[in-house]
Amino acid sequence: MCGMDNHLFAPDQDRPDRRAPLADRMRPRTLDEVLGQDELLGPGGPLRLLLEGDSLPSLLLWGPPGCGKTTLARLVAGHTSARFLEYSAVAVGSKELKAVMSESEKLLRATGKRTILFLDEIHRFNKAQQDALLPWVERGDVTLIGATTENPSFEINSALISRTRLFVLSPLAPSAVAGLVTRALADPRGLNGVVSMSDEAVTLLAEMSEGDARAALGQLETVAAAVAAGYAPESGTLEASDLAELIRTRAARYDKAGEEHFNIISALHKSLRNSDVQAALYWMTRMLEGGEDPLYIARRLVRFASEDVGMADPDALRHSLAARDAVHFLGMPEGALALAQAVVYLALSPKSNALYKAYKFTSRDVERGHNPPVPAHLRNAPTRLMKELGFGDGYVYAHDTADGIAEMSCLPDDLRGTDYYRPGTRGFEKELADRMEQIRRWHERRLKPSDRGTGTPGTGEEE
Repeated sequence: MCGMDNHLFAPDQDRPDRRAPLADRMRPRTLDEVLGQDELLGPGGPLRLLLEGDSLPSLLLWGPPGCGKTTLARLVAGHTSARFLEYSAVAVGSKELKAVMSESEKLLRATGKRTILFLDEIHRFNKAQQDALLPWVERGDVTLIGATTENPSFEINSALISRTRLFVLSPLAPSAVAGLVTRALADPRGLNGVVSMSDEAVTLLAEMSEGDARAALGQLETVAAAVAAGYAPESGTLEASDLAELIRTRAARYDKAGEEHFNIISALHKSLRNSDVQAALYWMTRMLEGGEDPLYIARRLVRFASEDVGMADPDALRHSLAARDAVHFLGMPEGALALAQAVVYLALSPKSNALYKAYKFTSRDVERGHNPPVPAHLRNAPTRLMKELGFGDGYVYAHDTADGIAEMSCLPDDLRGTDYYRPGTRGFEKELADRMEQIRRWHERRLKPSDRGTGTPGTGEEE
């Protein structure tokens, strides 16, 4: 396979259509021209070995926009004599695809010539459409290369995943993007030297792209158009300040309906839990600037206040609810500061998951069907019959006692002594722990010897 000389694009690929976008004109023509993804494509890298080997299995390429998925798929054509077909799952239908599969099968049987089918945005196919690919891929009638920006675990059928090799591509490092920009500035396929940029400007453009080569080259094309229209820096070379002026706004990478949404909310939650106030503020801002619904963030903060702060600081819940109300009342962008205030408060609050664990332990017992009847002394007796049955007998009104505690258990007998809530030692929970210990000792002093040791102490651990 690696000895073939056939080209990736059309025969005149060295004289590309100048009307094509810069990113298309600058696509690498060989593996050696690819910048980035060194773990996969460097010497001895698993994907490089596959592309240069004697056979190619079906592949899934998963990575963010502009990381090189389409480029890698097209480079396959430069290393094989197989027929290469490229489709987007957005534009192709099942009927057309089945016709292609059938034709590929006939071609393979008649001539031995294989077909590589590149299907971009394969996650756009529904379950039935993905299932339709399985027989052809399983028999080897076609070699499938699917590209997706979404997590295959959620978007691709497990049967299809099991019949392919999955490769995870990362956002390009700023140095790789800077290399691509520098190449495009000088290459005849690109700007051919008509635009000059300082190293600082190239670095800034690379950092702004967030690892997306297509975005970086698109911005560079915008800059080149401004220069062609008469924009002229004083020194003749575009500096970082010139670049900032020409590219005034840029949306942060964030897909509030996709996996990045879940990645960043996870990062926010875990930064709060780890009391990293700087990181928590950053991730919250990433979400807001990316267009996330501020009330969604407020809901997550309210949840965090109970799950990870809990009774270590009961005010955390009040602060979170106040931030939610402020966002609802003010709207955006004014409400962003209320969210930032809540994030700072939560990040710096003492942490405890004792309340969260207590609820899980309690719900575990309830879900297992461990639900004895309510003890008779805790039942109301509004009717004569209920009084005759003993409902309410033995109940003691706690306010009428000297210590404000009655000598009775409020759990069913076979759950007596179970510890669901075990407070920690941070913040206000230390006071709660002391108070619970006082109550325990109060009851202990009044227990009959025969009652001591009954019950089922909670383990404090999940099974």
